[in-house]
Amino acid sequence: MASSSSGIVAGLTAAAVATVGFLAWQASATVPARPGGARPSIPPAASQAPRDTRNSTALPAGSGTGQRVVYSVDDNRVWLVGSDGTVRRTFTVQPGTVDPEPGTYAVTSRSNAITGTDGLPVEHVVRFTSVGGVTIGFSAAVREPTRAPDRTLRTGGIREKRADGDAMWSFATIGRRVVVIR
Repeated sequence: MASSSSGIVAGLTAAAVATVGFLAWQASATVPARPGGARPSIPPAASQAPRDTRNSTALPAGSGTGQRVVYSVDDNRVWLVGSDGTVRRTFTVQPGTVDPEPGTYAVTSRSNAITGTDGLPVEHVVRFTSVGGVTIGFSAAVREPTRAPDRTLRTGGIREKRADGDAMWSFATIGRRVVVIR
């Protein structure tokens, strides 16, 4: 009797997993379009792609193809990737308090110079999505902050060093793909 019970449990578990997978797929088809018509789409196997732990600057496998910006939320790192798939530049960033979901987006707007949500002057702002009313994008602080960021503010600015911000500004024009991975 014990062996037949375990077979039933295994069958019910498999059916439950299949049902959840189907419902997740069905729900993804009803996700509303984001501003600019972009819908987040998770790159195939991006979240499960093995990382090259010998070289943390290596472009993660499964981060897409072609010309794109790749942003790793977990590693706080950006890769600017050319149309031939070679990394043109990689650098670390300081994220805001609100992270974008993994997926593929497009640059929707840019500003040469504004004041960030934290009150600091920033330049070369490249926006690609919003989460709960918070705009998410890359930017560079014009001057070094004199105090630690207020982590209680809801901010979507992903801060770069000024030289990296210059490179992003030149590379990430309107419509450029931005692939967010874990």
